[in-house]
Amino acid sequence: MSVRLTIGLLLNPFAGIGGSVALKGSDGADTVQQALARGAKPLAIERAKMALELLRPYQQQLDFVCAGADMGANCLEALGFNYQVIFQPNVPSEAVDSHGFVNALNQYAQQHHIDLLLFAGGDGTARDVCGFIDERIPVLGIPAGCKIHSGVYAVTPIAAGRMVEQMAQGELLSLAEANVMDIDETAFRQGIVRAKRYGEMTIPDDLRYVQSVKSGGKESDELVLQDIAAEVIDLTEDGLAIMGSGSTVAAVMAQMDLTNSLLGVDVIAQGELMASDQTANQLLTHVQLAQDEGTPCKLVITVIGGQGHVFGRGNQQLSPALIRTLGVENIIVVATKNKLQSLQGRPLIADTGDAELDQMLSGYIRVVTGYRDYVMYPLASPS
Repeated sequence: MSVRLTIGLLLNPFAGIGGSVALKGSDGADTVQQALARGAKPLAIERAKMALELLRPYQQQLDFVCAGADMGANCLEALGFNYQVIFQPNVPSEAVDSHGFVNALNQYAQQHHIDLLLFAGGDGTARDVCGFIDERIPVLGIPAGCKIHSGVYAVTPIAAGRMVEQMAQGELLSLAEANVMDIDETAFRQGIVRAKRYGEMTIPDDLRYVQSVKSGGKESDELVLQDIAAEVIDLTEDGLAIMGSGSTVAAVMAQMDLTNSLLGVDVIAQGELMASDQTANQLLTHVQLAQDEGTPCKLVITVIGGQGHVFGRGNQQLSPALIRTLGVENIIVVATKNKLQSLQGRPLIADTGDAELDQMLSGYIRVVTGYRDYVMYPLASPS
């Protein structure tokens, strides 16, 4: 199974430039100039090409959005990939250009689905990304710097390319939170290693699909449903939530001690049942009124076991108008890993009756599989 992906690409062309000339880092314009004066050659673009070369067989499936010139566009142009420039950096580029691109990517993601931000650099680049990236966008680093203490990087450029290749092939990837670390370069040059944590970002993790969840090395659905319910409560407690049909959502509502319409769609507000078994028009009215009052709104839905439908089977109350009004970013898909595994690699399906919306929903989505536990899983339209 192949999946079409939209990938943000950011290259720090001067990452690692100080290493070969004994500057022990590349942070700061002065260090870059010193490195160039000593004859250092930028290697980050070549490191990025090592990862991207593996993806050339998937060119027709990959759409890149990137920064201009050496921060992305030149590399993609040389390899023949489809790309769109959404930010023009300074020449030569500076750290502020990384900030500018990430902000531009966040704005782009408000209207378009972004499956991954792929960036090449070192710990300084990871810090630049972490400080600005929308937390809903998974990231993966191509190691190209002198200092790689952060857990957001693949072990090698080839490994980064392999992970994106897995996504293009439709393989299931777990999501994990990884720390962004950096050391004090001034202290490092004096022989002192002083690392500091600057935050965390979400990365696609190596697949360990059926992992131990409190019960003898296998997933216990009863315990997992409790964990899923706890995560949904955290995500919805301050606003309005449309609770879709299905046994997994019913189990979530049971954990909240709320009555559920198993084959219907209910509405909860601030953790209390507001309305049961609602029609499409009623649901749209609830959301519009809540949004007018500034109340956050979410949609909680599950997967039909064995079939993989998320929209279009048994939940026609979730109309295209409702989904568009809510926004893709406010859809929470819940499922046990056992249920996902039963699909045997087939993608989830969106069949809303609106072909344009189905295409907009397609791509990798986060599925809540436990408390602070997510899986990246492909969703496709009928076409």
